Amino acid sequence: MHAPVRIVATRPPPTLMQHAPYTLADFGRNPLMFYYEITQACDLVCKHCRASAQENPADDELTTDLSTALIDQVASFPRKPILVLTGGDPLKRADLFDLIAHARSHDLQVALTPSATPLATREAFGRVKEAGVSALGISLDGADAATHDAFRGWEGSFERTLGMLADARELEFPVQVNTSITRRNFHQIDAIAELLADQGIAMWSVFFLVPVGRGVEEIRISAAEYEVAFEKLYQHAQTKPFGVKTTEAPHYRRWVLQHGGHPLDGPKSADGGHRRVHRAPLGVTDGRGVMFVSHNGEIFPAGFLPVVCGRFPEVSVVETYQSHPVFKALQDPDRYQGICGACEYRHVCGGSRARAYAVTGDYLEGEPDCVHVPGSDPEPEVGG
Repeated sequence: MHAPVRIVATRPPPTLMQHAPYTLADFGRNPLMFYYEITQACDLVCKHCRASAQENPADDELTTDLSTALIDQVASFPRKPILVLTGGDPLKRADLFDLIAHARSHDLQVALTPSATPLATREAFGRVKEAGVSALGISLDGADAATHDAFRGWEGSFERTLGMLADARELEFPVQVNTSITRRNFHQIDAIAELLADQGIAMWSVFFLVPVGRGVEEIRISAAEYEVAFEKLYQHAQTKPFGVKTTEAPHYRRWVLQHGGHPLDGPKSADGGHRRVHRAPLGVTDGRGVMFVSHNGEIFPAGFLPVVCGRFPEVSVVETYQSHPVFKALQDPDRYQGICGACEYRHVCGGSRARAYAVTGDYLEGEPDCVHVPGSDPEPEVGG
């Protein structure tokens, strides 16, 4: 195990940079993030797994030819999205390097989310970096081995994850660490942040549970506990050497604005001000700046929002994003219902559409895990 080295992130991670800035005007014409689940094969049995991953590839996994054809379509959006190759474990896909090379031939930025298995070696990381991957997403779900390994379903996963982070550091590979918050690790938010402070990462993405897939067996934290978590995350965003963002908890943006900050604020600069961690404009959420295609070509607004909007190659992913009724509804916060429909923060937050669907059966319904009373604040004025 390599000794931890403290490295301050001085620029946004490449996973969140574009050749031209992604703006509010892009919401209806192309996603910022395009997730392609290239396989369901994985050697882990993670408790929150959307895909309920399995040991071997599914029989209906898209072939190499179809996968490259999908990548061709991704590259044809008016503004090229960032392509995230995910799974399952993408390192179990035999043609992974061919897919990376094909994406890079279209000048697509490519990120990869490897699982913490023996496949995730320093050699493998070196190969994917050489092939053109610009950043890694690595999951860490506990501040200690007992918590993380129980969540990931494999003893030794915690140590393997720390080894992956060390290898990525040596290779100067930008890393986004993904942490899923549930009842089992809610009390470890501060401890995980402290652990990550010495890992040289660029971004900490904190995911709040959506009860789909294996995630239905996990216990969500309460709406009031979200507020506690948001306060902790914002403090770490200001003091740690990495950016902080939430996934499936856009109401973090509302909390930060209510408390006089900006959701894109990063660590304090030398003059005591806040360094802005430029990412996406506020309002990116499921189907609105995000698109997901499963291993067999099924098209979803997001990985945790299992509403099928067609299947590639029968339909175009570009036309689906731009014109499918589900995507158009998700892209218009004025169509949201319940507390989100009435909320003054709906255009910068909008609630988790995936959690609304999982809990109520309606992806336009209100965020079920939010304490805010709509109308109690003035209309927010924010940029970016």
